[in-house]
Amino acid sequence: MQESLKEPRLIVETGLDLRIAEIIEPTLDAMDFRLVRVRLLNQNGLTLQIMCERNDGTMTVEDCEAVSMAISPVLDVEDPVDKAYHLEVSSPGIDRPMVRKSDFARWSGHLVKCETSVLLDNRKRFRGKITEANDEGFTLERDQVAYGEEPRVTIPYSALSEAKLILTDDLIRDALRADKLAKAEAANQNDESDDE
Repeated sequence: MQESLKEPRLIVETGLDLRIAEIIEPTLDAMDFRLVRVRLLNQNGLTLQIMCERNDGTMTVEDCEAVSMAISPVLDVEDPVDKAYHLEVSSPGIDRPMVRKSDFARWSGHLVKCETSVLLDNRKRFRGKITEANDEGFTLERDQVAYGEEPRVTIPYSALSEAKLILTDDLIRDALRADKLAKAEAANQNDESDDE
């Protein structure tokens, strides 16, 4: 298993969503997938939404099917939801939730909106471009600054309660480029293993 698979999520679920995450995470880890988020939603009756991705950030339709087929029996045995529900496995998408320190480093230079659990600069909601990310937190160059506010803010990971990328043309371009590179690397690895 690769080291980055073990990187803990900064933002985790609570209650039943957390219980479901704890049930499925070992199966995802064994398949070399990383859990991004679990949400039980009241839509189409009841929908259990599982967001996950490969270590390189990719997620194909076939990957979604494989994950769904692997976690369905585990959920059936553990039976954490006492009602009928639809299982929906998906990628985090381009305007993804940011849940690991590596997400902030990977998407540096892009717009993010986030919320903190404590007041920073007399506010809890921030929006701006990630200019720096380290082990302790990340710095935003804010794009919406009120008079007298600092244009840059450093947000410690320990204060973060929610974060999500904002969809922009630059983000779409970079996400498509990253996906293309990851697919090319995967194809090269498959070719190398076929040659052995």
